[in-house]
Amino acid sequence: MNYRSLSQLTDQVWAWARELPGDLDLVVGVPRSGLLVANLLAVFRNLPLTDVDGLLEGRIIATGRRYKGALREGAAAEPLKVLVVDDSVWGGGTMQRVKAKLGAADLPHQISFGAVYVRPGFEGEVDFYCEALDIPRFFEWNIIHHKVLHHSCMEIDGVLCEVPDERTDVPDRDEEALVRARPLLLPTEKIGWLVTARPERYRPATEEWLSEHGVEYGELIMMSPLQQRERRDTAASAFKAEVYNRTAAKLFYEGSPERAIRLASYVDKPVFCVESMQMVGSGAVLEPRYVTPRHSGFKWILSVARLRVRKQLSKGMRAARALVGDSRAMVVKGS
Repeated sequence: MNYRSLSQLTDQVWAWARELPGDLDLVVGVPRSGLLVANLLAVFRNLPLTDVDGLLEGRIIATGRRYKGALREGAAAEPLKVLVVDDSVWGGGTMQRVKAKLGAADLPHQISFGAVYVRPGFEGEVDFYCEALDIPRFFEWNIIHHKVLHHSCMEIDGVLCEVPDERTDVPDRDEEALVRARPLLLPTEKIGWLVTARPERYRPATEEWLSEHGVEYGELIMMSPLQQRERRDTAASAFKAEVYNRTAAKLFYEGSPERAIRLASYVDKPVFCVESMQMVGSGAVLEPRYVTPRHSGFKWILSVARLRVRKQLSKGMRAARALVGDSRAMVVKGS
C-alpha cells in the first residue's frame, strides 16, 4: 500500500517546482485536489493561480502583495504559458476531460499538463509528473472520503466522535453521553465494518447516534461481555485485530497513536491513525505532529512513551518468568 501525506506532498512539489520549465506564466489547478498542488506551485514559484473555469473565463485568483509579476487579475485572456496540474492521474479520464474542455475553447495559450503522482503506464497522459506511484495508493487529503472505506474497518470513538473518557480503550459511560457525543469526522462513503470497543449494551444508543449523523455502514461489531472482562488495555486491540483479520478489510481506521500502534502489533495489515493522519505498520513509532490544544502534543508523546515503557516491562516480565522457570528446573534436577 502506497500512502503519501501532506508533508510528503509539500516536499515533493518543492523539488518538482525547481524541475519544471522556468518560463511559466500561470498555474491552473484541476478542482479540487489539483488546486492544492497548484497553490503550492504558485507559492513556490511566485506565480499567479486559477482553476480550469478561471482559465476559460480569462480570470485569475487575486495574487496578494508578495506577487511582483506583471500578470494581474483579469489578464488571463492574453497568450500565456500555462501549466494545468492535478494531484494524481489514475486512469487518465479526468485529465482527458480537462484537455477536451480546454481544447474546445480554442484558447490562445501554450498549455501543458502535469500531475504529482502518476500511475505506472499512464505517464503519457501528462507532460510532467513527479512520481510514478502504483495502486493501491492513498493520500492524506482524501483518505477520509475514499472508496476504500467500503472495504475498511473503523473505530467510532476517537474517529467518528470524541471520546469523553480517553483514559481507557473500553468506554464505560451512560447512553445519554453517547447520544450527545460531538462528531469529529463524518465520511461521505459507506464504511464496511464499524468495529468498536463499546460494550454490546450500548448498541441502541450507538445506532441512534450513527443514524442521526448520517453515517452509512455495513455492519456494527461491538465487544461482548466476555471480552469486556479481560484486561482493558489489551482486550480492545485483540478484539479489533480478530475482526480485522477475519474480514476482507484492507484498512483499519483507529483513533489515537497509542491505540493505532497497539492494534498494528496484532495484525499484518495497515492501520491508519486518524488523530495523527499517519499510516501505521507493526513496530512503527509515530513522529509527533501538530494537534489541537484539546489533544496536546505533550499528551500524544506521553501516550507513545507509555506504550514503549509497557512493552519494555512486558519483555522484562517474560524474561523474569523464564529465569524463574529455569531456576526451578535446576532445583528439581539437583534434588
